[in-house]
Formats: sequence, structure tokens, C-alpha cells
Amino acid sequence: MVSAALEETFSPPADSVLWRKDFLIGAATAAYQIEGAIHEDGRIPSIWDTFSATPGKTLAGDTGEFACDHYHRWQEDVELLASLNVGAYRLSISWPRVMTADGQKNQKGIDFYRKLLTALRAKGLKTYVTLYHWDLPQHLEDKGGWVNRDTAYRFAEYADMISRELHGLVDAWATLNEPWCSAMHGYGTGHHAPGKQDVVFATQAMHHLLLGHGLAVRHLRANDPSAQVGIVANVGRGTSTDASEAGQRAAWLFELQHNNWILDPLLKKSYPSALWELWPGAEPTILQGDMDIIGQPLDFLGINYYFRTNVVSDGKHGYTEVDLEGVERTQMGWEVYPDGLRHLLVGFHRDYPNLPPIYITENGMATDDKVVDGEVDDRQRISFLNRHLEAVNQAVKAGVDVRGYFIWSLMDNFEWAFGYERRFGIIHVDYSTQKRTLKRSAKLVTQFLAERNAKS
Repeated sequence: MVSAALEETFSPPADSVLWRKDFLIGAATAAYQIEGAIHEDGRIPSIWDTFSATPGKTLAGDTGEFACDHYHRWQEDVELLASLNVGAYRLSISWPRVMTADGQKNQKGIDFYRKLLTALRAKGLKTYVTLYHWDLPQHLEDKGGWVNRDTAYRFAEYADMISRELHGLVDAWATLNEPWCSAMHGYGTGHHAPGKQDVVFATQAMHHLLLGHGLAVRHLRANDPSAQVGIVANVGRGTSTDASEAGQRAAWLFELQHNNWILDPLLKKSYPSALWELWPGAEPTILQGDMDIIGQPLDFLGINYYFRTNVVSDGKHGYTEVDLEGVERTQMGWEVYPDGLRHLLVGFHRDYPNLPPIYITENGMATDDKVVDGEVDDRQRISFLNRHLEAVNQAVKAGVDVRGYFIWSLMDNFEWAFGYERRFGIIHVDYSTQKRTLKRSAKLVTQFLAERNAKS
């Protein structure tokens, strides 16, 4: 049972790291999920434009064509964000909006982000900017996308250009958001754009994503030396109800492919060898020097966490997912499991001696929120935030260097293959009118931060 107090208030324990003013609390979004305006001011098509417009690929056939109309309403959204008393905003740049198909600057797109970042700075908000949040230009996918090594070099050119244009306006650059999703769901399972289904494509795409990351890091450091540079990884907790050696190995393999597949090359300059037992014959082509490029030191590591996955052995070399019964779930069907976040953070701290400072760059949940008499009572989300922030607090007490937490997300938005049905925001969006309504969770977070800021 969830304590009623966790559903009705947002008040961390007195000894929580959340009361420290230097512990950053912010909100996050991504360009394709909120901006809309996909045909305006020189923006070129992305893989998500193509994928979402393909019948059967997204729930209800929804696309990001209009989304939250942030491209036109950004000033209103900045005011709303500032009213929450948060210290930072995590956003992404739309690669197709700022660069033409022939690799030239699209000045109108660049000017949009310059105005947005300038306004955020004027409000005293720190800016955490992700270069790639899944919206690959379609013309690059037509040449093979991330399976093609050339895309890593094109990404480096984009990083070079945009960091020159926006230097001094960004507090922290993240190269990639969730390369696991880009590689596995984009090229392995086909659940996400571009919809390919081949694990060999997925492992090669992952290598090129990480290579692009490393190449971009060099440009970001050279062009914007005052900004921090990092990457954002989605991580998952794997457990098994089978206590046998095979069951426990299944859980270990789940975490290996979900977490170590990304973190080992970044922090150990190598891929876990057991991956190729899980996926025989799927080793990517790696050229000399690649791992040194990928494994450059980071200023921070962004961690996105949402749920745990229960698995059992498949009787061969892998695992099978098996849902647990009687557990709390979100609108996405994901289990609410806060201790998984604590467990993973403590484990990363133990396993990676060179682990950089961590920011929780996404954590949140989808609920079927509705406006009733002008209010949105999202009590499950309030409980979710309370419990996950306490998990972060426990990790900090265990010695993990966690410096901030970003709520996913600032507002309801286009939830990729799930369209507009699943609502993650702390601000409700009526997509027919684009009216924004602060949910109860947003109001409680605002009150807490006002109280924190008032303390000497």
C-alpha cells in the first residue's frame, strides 16, 4: 500500500539531499515531442516524421506534426517553466531544424533555439541541451542511418556547427539521449523509427551512435569550453523470480544488454564480451582507435530510469520477460519500482571507479490525467515522484555523486509510438486548444521549491 501522505503532498524528509540548494531540480522535454511545426522555416523531414506517418506504426496514427505547438508558444512555456521555481530545463535541439540536407546552417532554426536559450537564461534557469533525441534527418536514414558509419561523422559536423552557434548559452551539453532505444528499438525490434528489425543492425547502430558521441565531445569541448559535456543513458533494473543459477543469469544478462552495453564502452572502452553470447554473430565492425574516441572522459552522466523488468531463462543463451502480478503499474504498463533506481546507482558507483557525477535526466510516469473543474489530481504521480526521489536520496547517502533530478516531463506531449494518449507531464495539455493546466504535482513541486529557496 502507498501511504496517503505520499499522494497528497510533496515534502521530502528533513535530511534529504533535495533540501540542498545545490541539488538541481528541473524538468525535461524533447524537440520532436513538443515543437510541432515540422514543415516550417526550412525544417527538413526526420525519421519520426516518416515513421509516424506510416499506417500502423503509432497509436491512433498520431504524428508530431503539431504536438504541443511549442515552436510558436515557447514564450508562454518559458513563463510556465519559470513559475515552477525549478532550477534548470533539459531540452533537445532538432537536428532537422538547424541543418539543411546538404550540411549547411538553417539560420531560422538556429535563431529559434538562440531566442529560447536566451529567454531561459534571463529567467535564471540553467540549460541542459541534448543534441540528439531520436530525430535523425530522413536523408541520412536513406543512406543507412546509424548502421552507416558515415552518420557518426555527419553527427560530429552537426555538433560542431550548433555548438559554435549556441556557445555561451548552454550550461551542459548531452550528445545523445538513450542510445539503447535508438539502437535497439530503432534497428532491432522496430518499435521506433526507422522501424528496422535486425539485432546485427542494432549492434552496429549502437557502435556508430557511441562513435558519433565521442567525435562530438571533441567539438563541444573546443567550441564551448565553459559548458559541461556528457551523455544520457536509459537504464533498467532486471530481476528474476527464479532463484536458480539460470534465472539469476537471465537477470544479469538483461542488465548487461540494457546497461553495460552502453556504460562499458563509455567508461571501460570495451563492450562486454558476454553480449556476443547473447547475440551470436552480432559483433559490430570496430576500427582502430574507435574505443578511445568513445571512452573520452565525461563531465557528467545522465541517467533515465522508469521501471524494472522481471525475466526468466529462455533455456538457451538468453532470457524471456515475464510480468509480475499484483504490482503497481503506470498507464504505460510499466511497474513502479523505485528501489531499482537506488540499486542501479549504487551498483554503477561500485562497478565504475571513473564514474562521473550523475544527473537523473528523466524520471516520471504516465497517467490518464483529465481536467476536472480546472484541476488535475495526479496523485499517483505525486507518490511516484516522492518515492523515486527518496531512492535517489538513499543512493546519495550510500556515496553516489548525484547532483540533480529532472522530472519527465514538463508537459504532456507526443509519446512516440504511443501518440498522445499517454500523459507524462506535470502540466496538462489540451491538444485541441493547446491550453496548459498545471497538475497538482506541478503545484506541489512549486510549493516545495519556494520553501527550499526561502531557507537561508
